Amino acid sequence: MPTAVVTGANSGVGHKFAEKLIDEGYTVYATDVVIGEALNGLKTEHKHHLDVSSPASITTFAQEFGDQPLDILLNVAGVFIPRPQDTLETISQDALNRIFQINTFGPLLLTQALLPNLLSAASLSSSSSSSSSSSSSRLPPRIGNVSSRVGSIADNSTSGSYAYRASKTALNSFSKCIALDLKDKGVVVVILHPGMVRTNMDAGQAGAKETVEPEVAVEGLWEVLRGKGIEETGRFWHRDGYELPW
Repeated sequence: MPTAVVTGANSGVGHKFAEKLIDEGYTVYATDVVIGEALNGLKTEHKHHLDVSSPASITTFAQEFGDQPLDILLNVAGVFIPRPQDTLETISQDALNRIFQINTFGPLLLTQALLPNLLSAASLSSSSSSSSSSSSSRLPPRIGNVSSRVGSIADNSTSGSYAYRASKTALNSFSKCIALDLKDKGVVVVILHPGMVRTNMDAGQAGAKETVEPEVAVEGLWEVLRGKGIEETGRFWHRDGYELPW
């Protein structure tokens, strides 16, 4: 049975992605800084506290995960501060530190900690692809980093959200570097934009016409994530399947 790790699984896109992967037959390690009702309601035995802003917490989780192969790492956990607090006039060093620790450094350091597990799955995938039995085929392992369109420099026409926007730009840059480093090792990196989603992260967009429920976003994101191969690694995709500019 393939295995997945999902961060931010107590709410929103992370929670619905964990549900989706469970339904798809994955053994899901659902993680969050809060072990709440939503996470506890997931149909998995593997529910873990994980604070992606804490290197110590990441190390502890990696030790708990052990040396088993990892087929999907989904870095979903993220934080957003109210727009009036994230402007040229109002952004603070403390806010910048917090947002980058969670949105940018966390996914990189968790990927680093679980890299042996991803490479182990890549070895299994390579072995199964060379097998004569099609039933033994196994998809290459993949890292899904949930970013945001506002992280695109080329697409920036509104400014604002200084810390959040830059944290996603940096995450995209890290993702591209990881993709280049791991391409020859058989690990696919997919950068994902969920669109405007009705979650508790940014209440200000909840009423916008284009806002969708988390399960709608996840259906599209899952099709993108599972559909990309090694030749498309490191690229930036909208949940509707089209590529986004950097």
